[in-house]
Amino acid sequence: MTRPLLIADREETLRAELHDVRRPQLRRLVDECERLTSLELPDEHPLASITYLGAGAANLALAYRLTGQEHYLTELRRWLVPSLSFPHWGRANMPDHDLDAGWILHGLGQAYSWAGDALLDDEREALRDKLILQGTRLYEFAVESEGGWWSSSYWQNHNWICYAGLATAGYALRDDHEPAALWTERAKENFDTVLDMLPEDGSNNEGVVYWRYGVPWIVTYLDLLKAEEGIDWFARSDYLRETFWYRLYQAAPDLERIIDHGDCHDRRSGHPVAMYYKLAAEYRIPQCQWLAEKVADDFFWREAYESGVRPGVRAEAYQELLWFDPEAPSADPYDLPTSRWFRDLGLVVGRTSWDADAVMVSFKASPGGGHKAWETAHRIKAEKGWTTLNAGHHHPDSGTFTLLGHGAYLALDEGYSSRKRTAHHNAVLVDGNGFVNEDRYHVFENLPYEHQASILTATLADGWVHAVSETAAMYDPSLGVERARRHLVLTPSGALVVLDDLRAATSRTWTFLLQTEHPARAEGDGHWVAEAGTGRLRVTALDDADDVETVPTPVHANPTSSTPSLAIEKTLHTLRRSTAPTTRGRFLTVLEPRAWHDEARAEVSVEDSGDTVTVHVDHDGVRETVTLDLELGTPAGAGTSGPGFAARIDVAATAGAGAGTTE
Repeated sequence: MTRPLLIADREETLRAELHDVRRPQLRRLVDECERLTSLELPDEHPLASITYLGAGAANLALAYRLTGQEHYLTELRRWLVPSLSFPHWGRANMPDHDLDAGWILHGLGQAYSWAGDALLDDEREALRDKLILQGTRLYEFAVESEGGWWSSSYWQNHNWICYAGLATAGYALRDDHEPAALWTERAKENFDTVLDMLPEDGSNNEGVVYWRYGVPWIVTYLDLLKAEEGIDWFARSDYLRETFWYRLYQAAPDLERIIDHGDCHDRRSGHPVAMYYKLAAEYRIPQCQWLAEKVADDFFWREAYESGVRPGVRAEAYQELLWFDPEAPSADPYDLPTSRWFRDLGLVVGRTSWDADAVMVSFKASPGGGHKAWETAHRIKAEKGWTTLNAGHHHPDSGTFTLLGHGAYLALDEGYSSRKRTAHHNAVLVDGNGFVNEDRYHVFENLPYEHQASILTATLADGWVHAVSETAAMYDPSLGVERARRHLVLTPSGALVVLDDLRAATSRTWTFLLQTEHPARAEGDGHWVAEAGTGRLRVTALDDADDVETVPTPVHANPTSSTPSLAIEKTLHTLRRSTAPTTRGRFLTVLEPRAWHDEARAEVSVEDSGDTVTVHVDHDGVRETVTLDLELGTPAGAGTSGPGFAARIDVAATAGAGAGTTE
């Protein structure tokens, strides 16, 4: 038997700390093991995923290793039976060659390392032989499929999970199976490449839920590599050093829920306490340790029971215990900047404060997978013919935004869909068409290089958030779209000003889409209101749309191929405003987040001089003035400014032009 993975040099220290500084993590591990004893295990391989069998075994094995209590070993024996008896791991999708295999190799590899010596000879041999069989199958598939699917999908959770599982089993078997060294070396080569490929801004094109599901496996591998080979790749990873900030700035104002760009099963799957502990320990990020504690104390069990992701947060108890660093600094995020620009993903995020009822906008535009992935994947395709970018969880959502406020989701993202469409987002359609290659699961697959969107500029200052996206290249070239430029401004009070500047070679019908939780109710004269529980969204249109309607937009998803029966159904309510056919369309929209009981409406006015548009938002004796230059020049005047943008606040403003004192 090999030395115990991850804990060989600190086993006695860990055991001693269970009495004091690690006592809460021991409690979590004990609770999880008690839950495992109540679960009925399958006699035959179900059609659904069996990833949970690996995590269950790891938790029980660590509990036995650290406490020596025999009942954990007895329960571990029960949990090993299905994995050892099933001829294949995974039934519905790619048996032995995908997520089930990766998860279970990881869990059973640790169980073999931590508790194998305590098993009877025939039990230990059966576990060893099964690990060898399944590890060989996964390794051979990775070699044979190089250049396709997860074997070379460097930005994808399947790659990270399968290679981390293969590495875990390889390290566990290194003294018992000489070819296992091939597994660990291949995993090392893969993650060596992965770390170079990931964006330096820490963002994730798959969205928060798959960030929460996949990125912990990168951390898992690096932890193994550091413990088992003494190689520290945490220090070289800009991605991991920055990725907590991506997660924090994609947290809803209450910090419990999420911004759901990308494929998100729900709004509560987003908090990996174990990984927060590890990132805090490696990079000494105080807010990361604080959020781990906040989640563990206040959010954990609601996510455990309402999350759509399995095995879910409860399964990570063993990692929470191992990754917690009692000496890591802790500090709340309330003094951090309220806005941030993640350049690779083209993600601009801003909130009016760190209060739970704050207004928050998240706005994005980038090529599929983000700029670095798009550039790199096309280069590798040209050089080797490999398909490395499998961005099936990235939506056709460039130039779109999500708006939250007063505890409510006000302007929505779709969350998850099997057939992804631009029409599911707060987007613009051209003659009823969304982006090229849409209405399928993987909208960026085989998409030519030139189909790219981007954030052209962003200004984040003095409580103002301004950004401009360009998405013209995302439409079918036959539509002749020359400009699809969206200017977005979040004001310090929380009003959102959205100006769409649209141009085409021939006349087109342009349609502005706004997705809300419940149907927007017309109030006349270009005003609507959409209720949303504790909040409401007031909508003011300052343009001459030719046709307006509110329609239901159904969205369907089967989130995982490993569990075909799992389905998510939801209905968005879409406010559609369309122009008559024209070569130059323009939509100017002001969105006001309000509390549910707040009947007030700001006075909104506009001054349009062609390439410069000025919007005044008057409320509560304050005027917020936004000037947008459609050619991205910097407008003159006092206040806050940047490319294409200038803004100021006047107190005691009149309904006329700009009287008052500038703050």
